[in-house]
Amino acid sequence: MKGSVFIRYAILIAASILFIFPLYWMVTGSVKPPASLWLIPPDWIPKTIDLTQYKNLFSRNPTLRWTFNSIFTGLVSVLFIVLFCSMAGYAYAKKSFPGRNILFFVVIATMMMPRQVTLVPLYLLASDLNLLDSYAGLILPVIAYPFGVFLVRQFVRYIPDELINAAKVDGAGEIRVFFQIIVPLILPALGAMAIFSFMFVWNDYMWQLIVLQSQQMKTLPLGVSGLIREGLTVNYGLAMAGGTVAAIPLITFFLIFQKSFIRGITLGAEK
Repeated sequence: MKGSVFIRYAILIAASILFIFPLYWMVTGSVKPPASLWLIPPDWIPKTIDLTQYKNLFSRNPTLRWTFNSIFTGLVSVLFIVLFCSMAGYAYAKKSFPGRNILFFVVIATMMMPRQVTLVPLYLLASDLNLLDSYAGLILPVIAYPFGVFLVRQFVRYIPDELINAAKVDGAGEIRVFFQIIVPLILPALGAMAIFSFMFVWNDYMWQLIVLQSQQMKTLPLGVSGLIREGLTVNYGLAMAGGTVAAIPLITFFLIFQKSFIRGITLGAEK
């Protein structure tokens, strides 16, 4: 028994090191002198800390503005996604209306549609509505998040109807039932959905590249991607510095909602 536990933990530790190594290499590579990136054997632990790449990243470019753009659009998008997807998931799970199953099938079908298929129609629509190069152009197209509707529906289905009916007998209206009964019961699912949607919005590079035009409106991933190439060469040190800065908000957001994320995934597996 002890031997099997030891093997299990050894495999988990090895897998953890394997997954965390690219992040470690990116962070250490961002503070190494450029010549140290190509040493053979590799310089696993930096002997000197060189912050030149970070100085170039923030002094020569509006990186703080890019960071604000990414965080602002990410948080606002997550707020709307959580609100609308939770409402839609509740309706599909507990309300009866004509065409409910067909409409839900259409929602699920959009999850199988490649992102590239919707780029041209979305761009034309954003152009007609004068949403190009704006926060609204970044936020509005991602509010429709089919996976969030599916996730919430699966959780709400297992809430007893008797609980909702008892609240209505006591005089609670639909809004009160939703916010005071349904939402507290599905908080783990909402935490998991918040992490998934924030990552989706943050990494939606293709749409950001299409809809944004000015330097000041760029997001952090989009802005950094335009800095790493100097002529015909790639500045890998600057790329690693930009990647490190871009990873900090994602890691922070995950740590904030970590417990809800784990509970949501665990409860979803149990259900």
